[in-house]
Amino acid sequence: MKKIVPIGCDHAGFDLKEKVVAHLVSKGFEVKDFGTYSADSIDYPDYAHPVAEMVEANPGMLGILLCGSGNGINMTANKHQGIRSALCWKKEIAALARQHNDANIIALPARFITTKEGLEMVDVFFTTPFEGGRHQNRVNKISC
Repeated sequence: MKKIVPIGCDHAGFDLKEKVVAHLVSKGFEVKDFGTYSADSIDYPDYAHPVAEMVEANPGMLGILLCGSGNGINMTANKHQGIRSALCWKKEIAALARQHNDANIIALPARFITTKEGLEMVDVFFTTPFEGGRHQNRVNKISC
């Protein structure tokens, strides 16, 4: 059974999202693409919420969100109680988001990273395990 990855973006993240989807498919993932499906202007919460809901409903699942700065889509996802979305701009941040924070969504700032950087961060995010241990207690204190 293929691992399912939900993904969503706004218009600024559309081009990079298409490349991330193709990259994931080439690695054997099944992608649930919540859109957007063009570079036409849209409202990022409409695409962040479905990804966050799917990840929240499926413990252990990891998702991907993209927008221009990464901020708006990240803030929206983090309104969901079971989500720990991490805004990442380099692969070391993506690794630490998984290792120390058990992040379950990576938010990418499409206007500020290259395609190569985005794909590297996705690969690191999906292959880095949560370390647990002393970090588990901290993660347990995140939810309100």
